[in-house]
Amino acid sequence: MRRLTLLLLTLLAAFGLRAQSGDVLEYQQEIGGGVGIASYVGDAGGGFLTNPGLAASFIWRRNLNQRMVIKTNAAWGHISGDTKGVFIPEDPLSQTAAGGAAAQTIHFSRNVVDVAAQFELNFFGYGMGAAYKGLRRWTPYLLAGAGFCIGFGDGGETTGGLVLPLGAGLRYKIKPRVNVGFEWTIRFSSTDKLDHTHLEDPYGIRGDVFKNRDAYQLMLVTLTYDISPKLRKCNN
Repeated sequence: MRRLTLLLLTLLAAFGLRAQSGDVLEYQQEIGGGVGIASYVGDAGGGFLTNPGLAASFIWRRNLNQRMVIKTNAAWGHISGDTKGVFIPEDPLSQTAAGGAAAQTIHFSRNVVDVAAQFELNFFGYGMGAAYKGLRRWTPYLLAGAGFCIGFGDGGETTGGLVLPLGAGLRYKIKPRVNVGFEWTIRFSSTDKLDHTHLEDPYGIRGDVFKNRDAYQLMLVTLTYDISPKLRKCNN
């Protein structure tokens, strides 16, 4: 009788541990991508969503916990613009009021690629299940990071430099392992030639690092899938 009782208690304990281990299944990583629009910000009069072009991004996230995330992305965007309505002197160092000649009109249409690492801070604990942890299926977040970018195409010079992404987004978990989101970032570069070689320091005012340099925006709709389980059921 004692052996039977001990066996039953052992089975009940094992079942309890198994049930507890299966209550919450967290994932450490996400992989996916995004599509949307890119727009230029620089000397050629670019502004918020001016001359939008196509954009796409590959996304990998490492979830440190429900509030903090490290993200790596490889993004591509098509940027364009022109100097119509913007005075660009032919020679800003001519020592004359007109800049040496009448204003010139420049149009460009180029591609920009960047690879960057970013830190994301969720406003709320993000996830499904485990109500005692206060998790939510949706959360806004802020992000900041660093990387490098390359501009090329349109017969212009291929150029590169550092890039600093800053932005915000919103994530929603439609299924335990499927996430959709919306993200906006402005990406400040350390080069003034992402747009066009002739637009490098067009007013003769030299900048330092990220001052008086080109920037661009990305607005993306994202879809990611959770991988790398953190906690598995004890049934192996």
